[in-house]
Amino acid sequence: QVQLVESGGGLVQPGGSLRLSCAASGSIFSILAMDWYRQAPGKQRELVASIGRDGSTSYADSVKGRFTISRDNAKNMVYLQMNSLKPEDTAVYYCRTFFLRPYWGQGTQVTVSS
Repeated sequence: QVQLVESGGGLVQPGGSLRLSCAASGSIFSILAMDWYRQAPGKQRELVASIGRDGSTSYADSVKGRFTISRDNAKNMVYLQMNSLKPEDTAVYYCRTFFLRPYWGQGTQVTVSS
């Protein structure tokens, strides 16, 4: 069993920054690949960024150069640093992993608006 809890969302002006955090339970965190997804109103959930257990990262084209995913295995945490935020980044952001089956957090709302 893996439990994921996101935090750090909020309201930010265009051009601003936010750092999302995802706390994971369980002793197997260090072997898990971790993902951040987002879902905007009326749109499908989309993969934003991934980090492997070796620290390798990948990003959606829409966030490359602006978002950075990182992890701290000692704390069972994964982060998403979001810079130069745009209104189109407004969405609920979810932390996700897979171990025998997918696990999702409850999501955290990010709103980018002036």
